[in-house]
Amino acid sequence: MIEFENLSKLNQPFFAQYQESFTKTLESGWYILGKNVTTFEEEFASYCSSKYCAGVASGLDALTIALNALEFEKDSEIITPSNTYIATILSILQNGLTPVLVEPDISTYNIDPAKIEEKITKKTRALVIVHLYGKCCDMDPILALCKKYNLKLIEDCAQAHGALYQNKIAGSFGDFGAFSFYPTKNLGALGDGGGITTNNETLIKKVKKLRNYGSQTKYYNDVVGYNSRLDEIQAGFLSTKLKNLDKINAHKNKLAKIYQET
Repeated sequence: MIEFENLSKLNQPFFAQYQESFTKTLESGWYILGKNVTTFEEEFASYCSSKYCAGVASGLDALTIALNALEFEKDSEIITPSNTYIATILSILQNGLTPVLVEPDISTYNIDPAKIEEKITKKTRALVIVHLYGKCCDMDPILALCKKYNLKLIEDCAQAHGALYQNKIAGSFGDFGAFSFYPTKNLGALGDGGGITTNNETLIKKVKKLRNYGSQTKYYNDVVGYNSRLDEIQAGFLSTKLKNLDKINAHKNKLAKIYQET
């Protein structure tokens, strides 16, 4: 129970605002894909310096749907770090694609850009990189490789809400940024949740269709989709917490500095 007690304490400063948001949502009677989700998507896209965001049910779904929207042929190879949580690999496998693992840079534990090019083949279609432990990957050489070999780029930002690389925010470099809002994340909901950011209007339309049973218009299902929607209650909680995310990150950095200096 210690973990849950700690999470309760972390969320204590927001309890009054959470209660107000919950009550408004409960009284509205609108619980799926309503105003709270639209508002949070706009706020989070802006925070991530992206044009668009789509709320989904989890970080795994964010990765899975992002890869699906890019429509790679089956058995295409996707380069990704070996040092990552299983969700990164599952998203590749669930799309019928082949993960190709690259070892980390021992100084950062993120994917080592110097080891990527040797893994690129004629079947390579994309990189799924992971900004692990809140530290952005070394993006300049990664972006250069994507340009050289015409590869798509998906950023797994599950642990990197608000992380910066040369003053540019995680989730704004690639074709997609994929986020988790699991309760233990810096921007954590009170349940599961995820988000996908992009600057591509065509791709965001695909993503929003895929998350909702493959449907853009009710009862018209154009593609094989998912039931993966961030709900109104969690979106309201996330909007509350997003306003304080920079303060949360600053506090965590302060604590980390204490550990480093001890």
